[in-house]
Amino acid sequence: MKTQVHQRFVSDLPADDDHPYRTGAWRPQTTEWDAWELDVKGEIPHDLNGTYLRNTENPLIANKQTYHPFDGDGMLHSMTFNDGAARYANRFVRTDGLQEELRAGHSLYAGIAEPPALAERPGWGARAFMKDAASTDVVVHAGKALASFYQCGELYRLDPVTLAEDGKVPWVGELGGWGVSAHPKIDENTGEMLFFSYSKESPFLRYGIAAPDGSLAYTQDIELPGPRLPHDMAFTDNYAILNDCPLFWNPELLKKGVHANKFYRDMPTRFAIVPRHGGDVRWFEADPTFVLHWTNAYEDGDEVVLDGFFQEDPSPASRPDDTPNDRLFRFLDLYRMRTKAHRWRFNLRTGRTTEHHLSDRIMEFPTINGRFGGKPYRYSYNAVSKPGWFLFNGLVKHDVVTGVEELVPLDDGVFCSEAVFAPRPNATAEDDGYVLTFTMDTNADRSDCLVFDAQSMAAGPIATVAMPERIASGTHAFWAATTR
Repeated sequence: MKTQVHQRFVSDLPADDDHPYRTGAWRPQTTEWDAWELDVKGEIPHDLNGTYLRNTENPLIANKQTYHPFDGDGMLHSMTFNDGAARYANRFVRTDGLQEELRAGHSLYAGIAEPPALAERPGWGARAFMKDAASTDVVVHAGKALASFYQCGELYRLDPVTLAEDGKVPWVGELGGWGVSAHPKIDENTGEMLFFSYSKESPFLRYGIAAPDGSLAYTQDIELPGPRLPHDMAFTDNYAILNDCPLFWNPELLKKGVHANKFYRDMPTRFAIVPRHGGDVRWFEADPTFVLHWTNAYEDGDEVVLDGFFQEDPSPASRPDDTPNDRLFRFLDLYRMRTKAHRWRFNLRTGRTTEHHLSDRIMEFPTINGRFGGKPYRYSYNAVSKPGWFLFNGLVKHDVVTGVEELVPLDDGVFCSEAVFAPRPNATAEDDGYVLTFTMDTNADRSDCLVFDAQSMAAGPIATVAMPERIASGTHAFWAATTR
């Protein structure tokens, strides 16, 4: 392996840090690398050509009071494959907030678990005092990697291979201060990017489309009863699907400046089905839940079919033996929330909703073959987690047609990233391609990129590509055919 340090940063986190989400698999990095001629166990397929991008929460500066992993600064990891070789780069997303804090030498913003009064600067996003860390999600649109933040911030642009900075998406400034939420959706069949924004101000939700050339094409306001906390969206060939889940800031406390989530168990989950390029909204109701991530959606005759992960307990109660960390981070534990693959069907003719679980396994963070986005599909690639932790300790290939699940567990102390699917050129089947994930091996203190044949994942990786140092765990990833 050949490596070159791009830049080293100085962290002010404590040398003897014992925070559960700043140690172990979540230990942050301070070095930006470029690496090539990477060490490989096995063989990288010559028809694997593209870039695997991963966003991680990677704090440099200690919080004022209480750190939550979603407060960490965005760091992108890029592994690019071309004709049997691979190159790697990682970079901090140089957000306005990170650069302000580096100049100040201390934290200027309040985190998700901190009161707004701690903030020294007005922030970005729905709560107006949080730092827009661009640390949640990453997609590639119009040839640029776009890093985004779950609380509606800027879209920071980078070259997907080198991760060179390229400013911000300019039209975000035209949205009236709303910003853009994480999880914009790329339709690989049209080149469009569908997105949404939410706010504490009426109409509370906005939907939009960016054209294939990256310009803003369309926006539409979606009226809600009050501030909500949608995290993801879905689309079909003809519709966008947005949601109003009954877990949101307590309105009475919000009037006092307190942002406390509450699950309203007697309220339905509502779904807005919007004609993709504008028109009247159709609302559907379903069982109360909160959904972090949707898998896919498609049209089936008179029905819109939506798959995602149903939380059986979106607001798990504290247990008598819970530690303070257990109480704070119980909303990160898939086992406490009991997240299960689920299907909703919305009949556009009758207005009726039907729904059922697709699996009883606890799992989340689904990805699919992007060519099937918005269309009937068969396979999702999901993450399973370590009970009690926000850590992925295996992958599941889930056949949503037959219900068959192929589990790929990892060794104790080894954790993985959200997987991506890379189709083979001229693929003849939906699962004709590769599944990739980054690992964090806390036993050997290393990270690798694992490449699986998607049709035989249980056989183990066909290539294990070494990385220059162990990366931190994080949230979302993306595959793009953008080599050069």
